[in-house]
Amino acid sequence: MSFENSKYNCESSKHIKCTCTYSSCSRRGKCCECVAYHNRNGEFPACFFSEKAERNYDRSFAALVKDRRNG
Repeated sequence: MSFENSKYNCESSKHIKCTCTYSSCSRRGKCCECVAYHNRNGEFPACFFSEKAERNYDRSFAALVKDRRNG
């Protein structure tokens, strides 16, 4: 499913707290754009992970499962 050309398109929202620690990310706070970007790369965005796991920058499904099992 493509998020960019669907009803899931959304505008940036300053009231949404972005949990990503990659400070120079151009998608910070733009949730739909972020999810679409990671989806294209077969990844999950930072907000799917615990704070500790997010800092590893491993956005794979395996990392997500491991994080959820350890959480």
